[in-house]
Amino acid sequence: MVTEDGVAYERRSAVPVIIPVRPRKLAEVPFVELAEGRLQGVVSSRSDPRRLYASSITARRHGLSCHTNNNRPCGSLGGGQPCKHIGALIDAAVARYGLARVAHHLEADLPEDGADLGSGLRPGTAPDRAAEVFSSFLRHLAHLDLPPSTEPLPELQWFPAAAAVR
Repeated sequence: MVTEDGVAYERRSAVPVIIPVRPRKLAEVPFVELAEGRLQGVVSSRSDPRRLYASSITARRHGLSCHTNNNRPCGSLGGGQPCKHIGALIDAAVARYGLARVAHHLEADLPEDGADLGSGLRPGTAPDRAAEVFSSFLRHLAHLDLPPSTEPLPELQWFPAAAAVR
């Protein structure tokens, strides 16, 4: 991605803030990110408000992983077929980043008109990444507990400081 001044963001010390493509429901998918070679996030259970699922899709191979906060595998994920949590994660990612960016990150084929991103995946199973996904989610949540301050925070040196771009 190239910024307005013609410099690739990978070569800058500040990353541009990406404004969400459209609003998404935080209660359903409170956390979604494109990181570490996968689309990953936390999805709330529809049947039990105390249960969360750490769901992820690896780039290129499209390995699927979905586990509860009790470290149990999702009962609906099997045989490389996406469960409803993976579907909700994809929908939230597309709302947050846009279809083209998510497809590019996952190295997936862009779907035909009217199809969803899931149809462009060639899914298989992946190693359990629940601990990594929940850890990333908790790190993000910890920043919400910090008191307001104008002083720099060493742990947020990575945080985007440039103007927002689409």
